Amino acid sequence: MRASRLVSLLLLLQTRGRMTAQELADALEVSVRTVYRDVESLGAAGVPVYADRGPAGGYRLLDGYRTRLTGLTAPEAEALFLAGMPGPAADLGLGPVLAAAELKLLAALPDELADRGGRARQRFHLDAPGWFRDPEPTPHLTALARAVWEDRLVEVRYRRWKTPREVTRLLAPLGVVLKAGRWYLVARSGEQVRTYRVGAILDLVVLDERFDRPADFDLAGFWQEWTDRYERGVYRDEARVRVTVAALEFMAYVFPPAMSRAARAAAGEPDGSGWLETTVPIESVKHGHVELLKLGAEVEVLAPAELRERFTATAHALAGLYPRPADPVFRR
Repeated sequence: MRASRLVSLLLLLQTRGRMTAQELADALEVSVRTVYRDVESLGAAGVPVYADRGPAGGYRLLDGYRTRLTGLTAPEAEALFLAGMPGPAADLGLGPVLAAAELKLLAALPDELADRGGRARQRFHLDAPGWFRDPEPTPHLTALARAVWEDRLVEVRYRRWKTPREVTRLLAPLGVVLKAGRWYLVARSGEQVRTYRVGAILDLVVLDERFDRPADFDLAGFWQEWTDRYERGVYRDEARVRVTVAALEFMAYVFPPAMSRAARAAAGEPDGSGWLETTVPIESVKHGHVELLKLGAEVEVLAPAELRERFTATAHALAGLYPRPADPVFRR
C-alpha cells in the first residue's frame, strides 16, 4: 500500500506541478503528517523533491525531472480500456485519435496487462443513450469541442423553449457533458455560467478571440450542482391523487425518479379496496395530465381542480370513442 502511495505522490507532482502538503493529502486520502513522511522517503530514494516556502509554496520536482515508472496494475489497465467510449469520442471528432492512443497503449504495456485490457473491452461495453431514443443530431459538436480545447469564444444562434425562440449569444465555452445520450454545453455568458443543449444550436462560429478560463472552475462539480438544482426546481406544482397500490408500484417504471420517489414517500395507508391517497410533484397541469394518464383507470385526480377537469374531459372523450364493455376491465 505504501509503495503504491509513493508512486501516486510522485506522479501527482509530475503531472500537476507544485502542490501543497494539504492538496497531496486530500488527493491521496491520507493525513498531512503521512505526506511529510512520504516526501522524506522519496528524497532518501533519490527523487529530487523540493519544498518552496511561503503562502504560494508547496512541493515540486526538480525542473525537467520525469519518471517513466507508472506502477500500472492489472485492474488499472482494465479500467483504462473501459474509459474509452468510441461513440462519444467520435462525436467529438476524436475517434481516430482514441484508436491511435489505444494502439500505442497496447504496444507499450507488458503482454499480460495488454491482454487484460483487451479482455475488459470484449466483456464490458458502455452504451450512453437511453432506450427508445434516436441520437440527437449535433452537427456543431466537433467545432464546439475544438473551441473548448483552445479557449476560443463562440457566437451561437440558439433555439430555446421561451420567446423569442431564437437568440444569438456570445459564449465562452468551458466544457461539454454527455448526459443520457444528449450533449450539453457549459459556457459563460456575460458574468453567468449557463447550460445549453448542443442539439439546439442552429449556427456556430468559432472566433479567433480567446478568453481566460477561470482557474477554479470544476466542470464535474458544476454539473452535479446544476443537475441537482434543476431536478429540485423543475417540479413547481403538485397533484393530489387517489391511486391503487399497483399503480403506486408502477410509477417507478413510467415516471421520472423524482416523481415516483416523492409519490411513494407521501403515500398514505391503502383502504379496504386497495386504494390510497398521495401527492405527486408535477411541472405544470399539462405535464401532470400527460404523466398521470400513464396510470389509466387506476388513478383519480383530486386536485388541483384544473387538472381534474382535464381528466374529466379526457374520460368523456374516450367514452365517446369506445363502447362500454359487457364486463368492465377496471373495477373500484
